[in-house]
Amino acid sequence: MEEDEFLEEKTFQHYCAEFIKHSQQIGDGWEWKPSKDCSDGYMCKTHFQVNATAGTRPGVPTEVQTGLPTEEALEVPLDDLEVTETTAASEVVKYEYHVLYSCSHQVPVLYFRASFLDGRPLTLQDIWDGIHECYKTRLLQGPWDTITQQEHPILGQPFFVLHPCKTTEFMTPVLKNSQKINRNVNYVTSWLSTVGPAVGLNLPLSYAKATSQDERDVH
Repeated sequence: MEEDEFLEEKTFQHYCAEFIKHSQQIGDGWEWKPSKDCSDGYMCKTHFQVNATAGTRPGVPTEVQTGLPTEEALEVPLDDLEVTETTAASEVVKYEYHVLYSCSHQVPVLYFRASFLDGRPLTLQDIWDGIHECYKTRLLQGPWDTITQQEHPILGQPFFVLHPCKTTEFMTPVLKNSQKINRNVNYVTSWLSTVGPAVGLNLPLSYAKATSQDERDVH
C-alpha cells in the first residue's frame, strides 16, 4: 500500500497521457510539452479569465474562454470575446498552468503564472485576492498553506507554485479508499481536481467519468 502513495515518473507520465487524451476529446486545452534537454516534460494549459473589479462580487472571475480549445481562444480577436465592452469594469487575465513531476517528493506539482494582456504580471497578493472565500480558510490550514514564487525547473522562469510537501498526506486517503472499493483512480486527475480550484483551475466532471470508463474498458 505504501508504495502506491508515491508516483514513479513513468507512472506520472502515463496518467498525464490519459488525462490529455480526454482533454483533447472535450477540447479542454491541455497538452504535453517535452523538455529539450532530457526525457521529461510537463503538462500545460493556457486559460483566460475576466477578473471583475466592479458590478460583480470581487474574487469571482468570469471565464472568457467557454468551450474553446486554447489554440482557438488565442486566435479569437478581443472584440469577438466582448472584452472591450467590459474593460471599464474588469480586466482580462491570462493564466498558465503547468503540471510537473517532483523527483524529490515523488508527486505532481502545480506551477502557474498570471498576467494581464499588456504583459503586467499578477503579484502573489493579487493571486491571494483572487482566491474565492470558500477556499481561503482551507488554504491557510493546508494542504495549500504554501503558495510561493520560484523558478520553473524546466523553463527557468518565475512561476507561482503550490508546494508539494503535503500532497502525499491528502492523497493517501483517496488512494486507500479507491483500493478499498476496487475503483480505478487517475492520480493526476484526483490530485488536480483537489488543488486546482484554489487557484482558479476547475476540471469538468467528465474527467472522473473518463477514468471510470477506462476501468470498464480494461475489464
